[in-house]
Amino acid sequence: MDSSETSETSKTCETETRRSAGRFGGRKAAVAVAVLVVAAVAGGLLTLGPDDVPPSAAPVIRADTVTGAGAPAAAGDLSALIDERQKALREHPDDDASWTVLGTAYLEQARRTADPSYYPKSEQALGRSLKLRSAAGGNYAAMVGMGALANARHDFAGARKWGERVRAAEPLRWTVYPVLIDAYTQLGAYDDATAAVQRLLDLRPGLPAFTRAAYELEMHGRTGEAKSALEQAVGVAGSPAETSFCLHRIGELAWERGDVRGALRSYEAALRADPDSHPALAARARARAALGDTEAALRDYREVTGRVPLPEYVLALGELYESLGRGAEAREQYEVLRAEVKLFAAAGVSDDLTLGLFEADHGDPKAAVRTLQDEWRRRKSVLVADALGWALHRAGRDAEALPYARKAAGIGWRGASFSYHRGEIERALGMRAAARAHLGEALKLNAHFSPLQAPAARKALDALDKGKGQDEA
Repeated sequence: MDSSETSETSKTCETETRRSAGRFGGRKAAVAVAVLVVAAVAGGLLTLGPDDVPPSAAPVIRADTVTGAGAPAAAGDLSALIDERQKALREHPDDDASWTVLGTAYLEQARRTADPSYYPKSEQALGRSLKLRSAAGGNYAAMVGMGALANARHDFAGARKWGERVRAAEPLRWTVYPVLIDAYTQLGAYDDATAAVQRLLDLRPGLPAFTRAAYELEMHGRTGEAKSALEQAVGVAGSPAETSFCLHRIGELAWERGDVRGALRSYEAALRADPDSHPALAARARARAALGDTEAALRDYREVTGRVPLPEYVLALGELYESLGRGAEAREQYEVLRAEVKLFAAAGVSDDLTLGLFEADHGDPKAAVRTLQDEWRRRKSVLVADALGWALHRAGRDAEALPYARKAAGIGWRGASFSYHRGEIERALGMRAAARAHLGEALKLNAHFSPLQAPAARKALDALDKGKGQDEA
């Protein structure tokens, strides 16, 4: 293709991209991801590949490219990038750009390994970059890195501040929008999140945009469109780690719809693409347990918690043990969870949502209420609304719980656990018809959504069917 043809193609793609603007923002509209992918490839945004660089440099360039864009990096590539930047900084310690790259690489390493010691390392490296070249001096890459770090530590308000500072100064810097999207979503600022997703799609259609668009669509109950967005993301994935990430997310959509076998196929495909993917391994364990392959599920859970002891994985293993009547092993996992939460907290990572749900079900519901009330003051997410409503129910405060359960359904996200929690709250309040509807919905969405709560939902439905009395309006 000569230069005139390239220029004409680029103009056409820019026109198509502009035409697509606004299509995402309306909740009833579809995301024009196919058009945007064509525009991105034809416009030359996704052309760099490992064949374009010397083999020895390829892992470093691949990792640098994806960590800077907020995408997953392969374990080997990431280690190569960290080693290369550490060596370069020993020779040139005043290179602010290299400190930024190292800080973002440490952050990705924290995500891949669940080693909380990488969070302070990331903060130190990014802080060093900002000392060498300040935010006022235009060190926007380090500021974006600080925003991503704040998101990873669940300091979503802090992430929003970093992101909005960068956007105010450089609104065309596309790398800031993944930070803003993640922060707005977790803070419950859903209109702002939708606008930021649309802006990212307009500026830089690609994997970070498509995967975040998919999550946004899913949260609004548009799961078919979310799957389409993820399928387009698979098509532009530039590495096995990126492909694995997208396949895992496709599996999660299937799981939420109750298609356990379809979910399992996606998780296994994700693991074939990237055997180091701990989210896919944990998800495969959950699917195997749902299908009755208990021993295989336990093997997967033991492997993933041994490698990456994230609190949510440890909790899932403990609850599987509990569902099997293996109480001592379950309690052991719950103690591990408490220890892991403390380790992460020491590294500046708050996980009060997981801790609150754990305390509500397996510890002190009153403590869960206090924890989740504090979390609700920080962020008005539907996830926190659901968790706080459930904790209030478990603490015997059902009249207070119901408004939060209703808030959790406010944007259209239909999750089995949400429906179960609401149904149990309504049952406790004597709202028999509503309780029956929501408990039934939970099992219809996914009959295996939890090894403990799915059987409890069936038992509650049976009790409602056998019970007597007048339904409340």
